Amino acid sequence: MRTICGVDISKDKLDACIEPGSKFASFDNNAAGIAELAGFCREHTVSLVVMEASGGYERRAFLQLWDMEISCALTNPRSVRRYAEAMGLLEKTDRIDASVIARFADAKRLVPTPLPSQAQQRLKALVTRLRQVTDDLTVQKQRRTSLFDNPQMLASLNEVIALLKAQSRLFEREIAAMIDDDPLWAKLAKCWRAVKGVAARTVARLHAELPEIGTLSNKAIAKLVGLAPLADDSGKRKGKRRIRGGRAGVRSILFLVAGIAARYDTSLAAFRDRLLATGKEKMVVRIALAHKLLIRLNAKAREVRAQHNFAT
Repeated sequence: MRTICGVDISKDKLDACIEPGSKFASFDNNAAGIAELAGFCREHTVSLVVMEASGGYERRAFLQLWDMEISCALTNPRSVRRYAEAMGLLEKTDRIDASVIARFADAKRLVPTPLPSQAQQRLKALVTRLRQVTDDLTVQKQRRTSLFDNPQMLASLNEVIALLKAQSRLFEREIAAMIDDDPLWAKLAKCWRAVKGVAARTVARLHAELPEIGTLSNKAIAKLVGLAPLADDSGKRKGKRRIRGGRAGVRSILFLVAGIAARYDTSLAAFRDRLLATGKEKMVVRIALAHKLLIRLNAKAREVRAQHNFAT
């Protein structure tokens, strides 16, 4: 067994357990605490630190440990929980969770999760903030419709809306500049935009949230996004195939864009109509369209990487 440190992360604490040996320690989830965690790992010759992707609380520790030349991996919390249940570990404490993460990582033979580049981190932050501003703008516009008879409140809302619009334009310009300045991103953007319905924001989301596109097989990329129907068969029973997990943000934008693209692309429209004619449910058709669009975009990205000798 490799020496692995599992880290259970919360907003304020980092609970670490090294296996084998069940050596446990707890640290603050801040720069000083992460440095102490690094020392703890070096002291016990840890080969890999593993933490769950837990809503962003893991981000600082993941980046700082990599900066300190300590290999880290991220894993799915659901998979860890199911592993614990399969092993009969129904109790749940921070200490137990940290130990389970380490043991799961060894059983699963997890490898380090590559550290994203500074540009990738910056782009993802910008795209995330642009989405937040857009959501806030939608809410403020909805509120404005109910205040037509209150000039003071309406003026306040208009001021907020103007600020959000200005921030949205600022983020859009910075995102566009980042994509134009990166040779690979620029070429990918150009080939994706050739698909009618794929606009600048879709391109930005793909760059920010799906950097693996073009480096994986069609089957792997579909499963990564959560657009691969999973088998549920047993014996003679053929269960209904459903999608599960994956990257919800990318999946949601592909649902929207695929519907738009089908208005212009005759092959997508024909594919949709064939499914509807066979009586497929509307949601099944939406998933199939999004899956087909993703495969097309992945193929285009693979061609760009191959033609221009971009590393995968």
